Amino acid sequence: MISQPHLNLLRKAGLATAALLPIQLSAQEAGTGIKQQPNIIYILADDAGYGDAGCYGQKGFKTPNIDRLAEEGIRFTDHYAGAPVCAPSRCTLMTGKHTGHAVIRGNREIQPEGQHPMPDATVTVAERLRDAGYATGATGKWGLGYPGSEGAPENQGFDFFYGYNCQREAHDYYPGHLWDTGNRIDLQGNPWSHDLIAEKSLNFIRENSDNPFFLFVPFTIPHARLQVPDTDPYSKKPWNDRKKKFAAMMHRMDRDIGRIIDLVDSLGLGSNTLIIYSSDNGPHKEGGADPRYFNSSGGLRGMKRDLYEGGIRVPMVARWNGTIEAGRTSGHISAFWDMMPTFLELAGAQPQPGIDGISMVPELLGEGNQAAHEWLYWEFHEQGGKQAVRMGQWKAVRRNVFMKPDGEIELYNLEEDIAERHDIAKEQPEIVAKMRELMETGHTPNPIFSRMD
Repeated sequence: MISQPHLNLLRKAGLATAALLPIQLSAQEAGTGIKQQPNIIYILADDAGYGDAGCYGQKGFKTPNIDRLAEEGIRFTDHYAGAPVCAPSRCTLMTGKHTGHAVIRGNREIQPEGQHPMPDATVTVAERLRDAGYATGATGKWGLGYPGSEGAPENQGFDFFYGYNCQREAHDYYPGHLWDTGNRIDLQGNPWSHDLIAEKSLNFIRENSDNPFFLFVPFTIPHARLQVPDTDPYSKKPWNDRKKKFAAMMHRMDRDIGRIIDLVDSLGLGSNTLIIYSSDNGPHKEGGADPRYFNSSGGLRGMKRDLYEGGIRVPMVARWNGTIEAGRTSGHISAFWDMMPTFLELAGAQPQPGIDGISMVPELLGEGNQAAHEWLYWEFHEQGGKQAVRMGQWKAVRRNVFMKPDGEIELYNLEEDIAERHDIAKEQPEIVAKMRELMETGHTPNPIFSRMD
């Protein structure tokens, strides 16, 4: 029981939460069948493609710990990022709203450091989990509000944040500074930033092992510049230096994912901790990287900044010992905006009205009766404007929206043509008409990202 003086202090600091009030439900009372609130660790790679893990077909380099999550849990084949670039994708994850409704719909930069902020009125999954009694932490890259802004992580529900506030700054793995919960930390000795972020992730788990916690781990690998202390264990491969660096970066991230898994298990938390791995969008061609090195798109068309499958379909594996059946594969069609209602249901909390996500708890737990999306929607505010809709087996893409808002729509049957090679729009006029309607209704005006209005 929290004392009244402590409650008053929390209220004065703006931290009084629904978890302290009688209306908060336990996870069991909310009907999940979960006896206690699970810890949630959500690990997000930066620009890792659908094919950049062994469990998704990667043969060029090894990812034994990502594969371990799949072997000991569930692997999703039809999971989607929120957008084909960083900031809007992460906004959908934080808010449960797709890019037609989200407050952040593009990588709008702020100088000298940071991106356009989510407004203070934004309700994030971290805020709602903190309301439900969780300790909340984030370690890695933010990109949803410049330092000190209302969108900074410490103002959007995170008790603790360590890493890059700015995604532009995160291009460099040897930065002059990082941020620690609103405080600028100048770095000495030219450290490789990923190592610092990994250690902070492990420390957060140790320090909160006695309480329910939510840890968001948006690692920066393999984003932007190919910078790594060494290229082991691939230094003797007959590859060019860039290819070795990419593989070595993925190796090091996978190694630290393994350290997170091992720490959770050593603390006796494996049976009450959901660990998820995913990526924020498709593979990139920046800083010397090339998706062709290792078929990073996994045979899908496109890459980062595309609304074809290679730009937005991403890996997702989830492990929860004793709760998620090991070795399962799911074709459930899902997206980043489903994470908020999923995590809140597990926490015994309710999302705010008006989100686009659907809880995936039944699919994760193998309970059946999983509600399905009728359709998924994306919009992208670069390269002339793009829109996409997935409706069951059908995938529609419209390009050059700024110049041609009523332009042609491409249509693909993903069951027969997952690589989106054959546009069958002329053969399916009724489906195309429905997709056009969904593109119109899926988008709502946004004064900051207004070119589609």
